[in-house]
Amino acid sequence: MQRPEPQHDWPASWRDAYKYDLKEVFAPFAAPRGHGFAYRRRMARALAMVKEVSPPRAKVIDIAAAQGNLSLMLAECGYDVTWNDLRAELAGYVRLKHEHGALSYLPGDVFALSAREAYDTVVITEIIEHVAHPDRFLAQVATLVKPGGHIVMTTPNGEYLGNRLPRFSDCADPSAFESMQFQPDGDGHIFLLHADEIEPMAHSAGLEVQSLQLFTTFLIAGRLRTEPLLHVLPFPTIDFLERQVETWPDAVSRRAFVQMAVCLRKPAVGPTSGA
Repeated sequence: MQRPEPQHDWPASWRDAYKYDLKEVFAPFAAPRGHGFAYRRRMARALAMVKEVSPPRAKVIDIAAAQGNLSLMLAECGYDVTWNDLRAELAGYVRLKHEHGALSYLPGDVFALSAREAYDTVVITEIIEHVAHPDRFLAQVATLVKPGGHIVMTTPNGEYLGNRLPRFSDCADPSAFESMQFQPDGDGHIFLLHADEIEPMAHSAGLEVQSLQLFTTFLIAGRLRTEPLLHVLPFPTIDFLERQVETWPDAVSRRAFVQMAVCLRKPAVGPTSGA
């Protein structure tokens, strides 16, 4: 992935994307703490999950991919990747960073995308919490997946002890939030899904939950005023503390993890029986 040189005539969306890239991907590995460190862990988890279910050269679409970092990583790993985002102008910024690998561009609203060309894997990282109807969103995404294919999703863990947002399953009228959906950054979060909401939502979309993982504690994410600790603790200590949380009782550890990664599978079409 190339680091672009900022220009004075860049549109505002490119400048914003570059600002985040400086913290998330272009900072020295030992430098990012809090948001930047958590971002890298999330990208690594999503990339590993795609590799587990799809071989190189598989067709992958990255929905709401923004500055396209995961799209670029997947292309560099040998996947045939399609970048998607509502903000069509961001495709030009992603092109500046593209070094090698198969990468095409399909901007637009995911609800308007056609299923005429299904994909082996659809990636939806940090997007479902920005939509007013996550159930409809997941059902639409499922139409883009080949039978036997997968959806790889990351989203904040709604059970995290610092969450103050409502459960989707407790909302009587999600349409009330339609005017604020698709807003970027954490301020645009509407619902944070809980683990027990994933299975029924997936079932309604014709999907199976293949795996669900909670990861990144509030310490690594710099939440609950722990950011200063991240600047003095060495990385081995941080990783050790993260592993210790995994040994806690499930009811407690679910409250400590900030992120959720889910792999969903669309069942393959079975053979038709003869007459």
